[in-house]
Amino acid sequence: MSDSSTLPPARLRPEAELARDALSAPVLSRAARLARWAGPDTRVDAGGGLVEEQLPSAAEELGLSGDDAAAYASEAWRIAVDTGLVEITDEEAGTVATGEDLATLTGGSPQDVLGLWLTALEAVLADASVPDLDDLVDAMAEGGEVDLSSLDWDPEAEAELLDGVLGNLYLLTVGEDHPGDASVPLPALAASVIVPSDMGEPTNDVLEQVSDAMMRLDDQFRLLEPIGLVEYQPVDEALMADADEEPAAPVDEADVARYGMVRLTPLGLYGLRARLLEAGFEAPAVGDLADKGADVLLDGTASFPPAAAHAETELWLAGRGPLTAARELLAAARGSDAGAPLRRLRCQQALSLVGTEAEPALREVLDDGELGGLARVWLTEHGARDVPAPPQEMVFWLTIDTVAAQLAAEGNSEELRALVEGLARQHSGFFDTVWRIDHPATPDVLEAMGRLHPDKKIAKEARKAAFKARSQQSG
Repeated sequence: MSDSSTLPPARLRPEAELARDALSAPVLSRAARLARWAGPDTRVDAGGGLVEEQLPSAAEELGLSGDDAAAYASEAWRIAVDTGLVEITDEEAGTVATGEDLATLTGGSPQDVLGLWLTALEAVLADASVPDLDDLVDAMAEGGEVDLSSLDWDPEAEAELLDGVLGNLYLLTVGEDHPGDASVPLPALAASVIVPSDMGEPTNDVLEQVSDAMMRLDDQFRLLEPIGLVEYQPVDEALMADADEEPAAPVDEADVARYGMVRLTPLGLYGLRARLLEAGFEAPAVGDLADKGADVLLDGTASFPPAAAHAETELWLAGRGPLTAARELLAAARGSDAGAPLRRLRCQQALSLVGTEAEPALREVLDDGELGGLARVWLTEHGARDVPAPPQEMVFWLTIDTVAAQLAAEGNSEELRALVEGLARQHSGFFDTVWRIDHPATPDVLEAMGRLHPDKKIAKEARKAAFKARSQQSG
């Protein structure tokens, strides 16, 4: 995933709702409880962690019991320190005091709360890339330093693996083909960062790498669930006959859920988008353009998937009157640059959401060479009377403009192929006339039609027409 590419827009929940989710996430809520529990007698070690003898009391305060109670209490305390809910007042004495940021959790804005949550998330993500504590102890050399080579652990590689998996999970969540509330099989996520895109059947070595990545990810997602980033169904331990064995890849869809299922939560979507923005990615969110001009809306939604473009446009229209909005959209749709056809397509789609109050704006552009065709389409679809018939040249111009927009939006899609076949079938002598149309995209559209049409004879006619159009424009 290149940081120069624009990602599909995320559909975020309101910040107030996300802040409530952040406050209820176990990791942050435990940290807040320990911050309120801490007092003059609380002591920390040189690293800022609770001294060992106070961990049982901290665990009791959190209502934790069992073998992992002390570990969870220690983690919650460290998050309290990292987020400023607790401040170390004297490192030598190991004393602490309530941090200024504790009040933010109850009196701060939703954005302030989410800022604290993001800090906690970074701490948990850093932990998720570190080997198990038992492994670290085993790898401790006599001098007290960790022998990383004996761990088979590369910190940068581990962080890169997790970032890659979370990036792909984000793309799946915001993509049109994957419902945002659907879970993703862990083997598929692991394979997405391990198996080369051009590899047909994965080799045994690659499958082994996927299996190893699955087990690391299983540990990591168990850590990431309590911070509220994901909902996670862990790998079924019954699949592993031996604790040191890695599970084989699932053999069919029936048992895929037993190999782990993960879903990005609405809070997790917010968190990953914030990290992507921080890393320099273009990661838009639906609603970003609601207060912008029509030109920004049409250009901004040009690369959006259909459902996201529709949602963004509805938000934009909600802040304007129908007639004013229509005039702004039509003015922004003009142009002869390469992006103009797609702007006009987005304009047409936006105008389909506007009621009949916008009719005067459409009648004002009936004689406009660039907008007259789409204006007639809109007026006819909305039952307007006395809509003048378009001149033949305007019909062909609109045809070229529409195909150019579809090419820009979808490339050589099956829908465009069907459109091309229909145009050639419905208009007798289409290619004898259309090459003369004065539209900047005429040569490119005709070349595309020649490329897409399955009939070799018609495809040849399209290519010849494209040559004539290009010669006419260059002359």
